Amino acid sequence: MIENYKNIAVVILNWNGKNWLQKFLPNVIRFSQEAEIYVIDNHSTDDSIDFLKQNFPTVKTVINNKNYGFAGGYNEGLKKINAEYYCLLNSDVEVTENWIEPVLDLFKTNTSIAAIQPKILSFNNKNYFEFAGAAGGLIDNLGYPYCRGRVFDDVEEDKGQYNDETEIFWASGCCFFIRSKDFWEQDGFDERFFAHQEEIDLCWRLINSGKKIFYTGKSEVYHVGGGTLNKQSAQKTYLNIRNNLSMMLKNLPFPQLIWLIFTRLCLDGVAGIYFGLKQGFPHLWAVVRGHFGFYAQLPGTVKLRQKHQISKYYQTKWLIFKHFLGGKK
Repeated sequence: MIENYKNIAVVILNWNGKNWLQKFLPNVIRFSQEAEIYVIDNHSTDDSIDFLKQNFPTVKTVINNKNYGFAGGYNEGLKKINAEYYCLLNSDVEVTENWIEPVLDLFKTNTSIAAIQPKILSFNNKNYFEFAGAAGGLIDNLGYPYCRGRVFDDVEEDKGQYNDETEIFWASGCCFFIRSKDFWEQDGFDERFFAHQEEIDLCWRLINSGKKIFYTGKSEVYHVGGGTLNKQSAQKTYLNIRNNLSMMLKNLPFPQLIWLIFTRLCLDGVAGIYFGLKQGFPHLWAVVRGHFGFYAQLPGTVKLRQKHQISKYYQTKWLIFKHFLGGKK
């Protein structure tokens, strides 16, 4: 049992999300008595701020002067928030009773734990895990992120199989607990990513620096998903392709990079054709744009490489082939 939670800030990044705040903020307030609650407004054009002041006067607001995206929006807003721990919480997440205590208990067990994710279930189908995080993020040898409870688009039913506490590779940005000192020692999120996979990149950098990322099944939240960009968005495809390639270039040892980047470019070409046939030309073009976006960022990405990169970063090999060709779920 943790005696004093006053050093945790639950921080929600908002952009034109008044409806989400109206729906989910009451539960955040009700079940987060231990924390200070903040909303960082990313230059909304709706009346989110007035709504907050009128209906939730105990919630503190930080107002950004433009829309910095997910990565930059948090970086900018968190500069004004002083706390030992941050919980970065999407506005479309329903929290539950006792969702904070198990996370902070786990932090106290090991000072090398930098970030923690709770169990993330689907708000719309509460017996199933949610796409963005599920029971903790992992990665394969080709750099494809997946989760315990979710591989590509296949999601498991929650039958208590992940009610454990265990080390993972990345924690989902939809409910992301992190020590503030570790966040700032890594200079926060990479703002060039704008949105998508910036939390994986941050976790990778933390692991390269000797820190650990954990999951706890003792804490549960429910995520709607697609509140800003839905899963079928071509813009999301573009950001995922570009950011994933940049993330690998930043965080992998050079000997592994040459074959891996080449392999991924080939596989992305196949994926682009598949997306084009299945979802239309905008998704094919998004893959092409993602590659050119990666090339455009390349000089800056090389400069951001750390001095040390771990060589054994993955939990399984050839996931894409095992899943799509071998039928492994």
